[in-house]
Amino acid sequence: MWETVAQAVINGLLIGGIYALVSIGVTLIFGVVKIVNFAQGEFVMIGMYITFFLANQFGIDPLLSLFVSMPVLFVIGVLIQHFLIRRVLGPNDMPQIFLTFALSLLLLNLSLMLFTANYRTVHTSYSDEAFHVAGLYIPVAKLIAFVVAMALSGVLWLFLHTTDLGKAMRAASQNRDVAMLMGINPNRVFCVALGIALALAGAAGSLLMPFYSAYPFVGQVFVLMAFVAVVLGTLGNVMGALIASLMMGIAESLGVQYVGADSGLIVVFAMLLLTLAFKPTGLGGGSAR
Repeated sequence: MWETVAQAVINGLLIGGIYALVSIGVTLIFGVVKIVNFAQGEFVMIGMYITFFLANQFGIDPLLSLFVSMPVLFVIGVLIQHFLIRRVLGPNDMPQIFLTFALSLLLLNLSLMLFTANYRTVHTSYSDEAFHVAGLYIPVAKLIAFVVAMALSGVLWLFLHTTDLGKAMRAASQNRDVAMLMGINPNRVFCVALGIALALAGAAGSLLMPFYSAYPFVGQVFVLMAFVAVVLGTLGNVMGALIASLMMGIAESLGVQYVGADSGLIVVFAMLLLTLAFKPTGLGGGSAR
């Protein structure tokens, strides 16, 4: 009995690490720029396709492709913020919502046109490998993805709390006007925030490829879970999004194990509804918006 529960918890934690990268990107954009990025999942998909073509054309391992997908997505994020999002920032949220939603649809349909709806996979030497510890099965590819995801989350936390630019991002997220009076350039800070968020999405895409297929709609799965994690962990709270993502991964895995093969999302959304009913500001506290 305990082995079954432990196996479900391990599986949930491993996939929860990927959810964390996507949800941290969403909550970072909301916390700093104050917009909801509906296209975050499509950037995970772009990261997956970059990884696939690097592996297919040049034989580059998905872990090494992180050094390509993350910088490419960072630059894309900076350009999107500078040329698109910057022009719709203001007291009215609707133009921002329509912009990111339209960007999501554009990227989705472009990927369908360029790559078709076929599933693309990357098989590595460790894709089918696993550790067997005390009767538990730990897939190597998922374990590597989890470790790298947690390492990137830790690096982001250190960046936000120890560097001048990170502190400037936190200041801009708390009070944009006061931050400007202190000499902080909001557009520069927003560009970096969006670049980092999209780089995390690209990292998630690269880490997924050894055990997950790339296809145009793949981002929809992860952005949905990211939004749930962001709400559970409190909007704009990076650490809350991380913890909520891990909790969701465990809840989904336990739901699949004990409720049914297609019931993982039901358990996650039940957890969301209960949280909103009893603690509408989210598990991380703060004020509701």
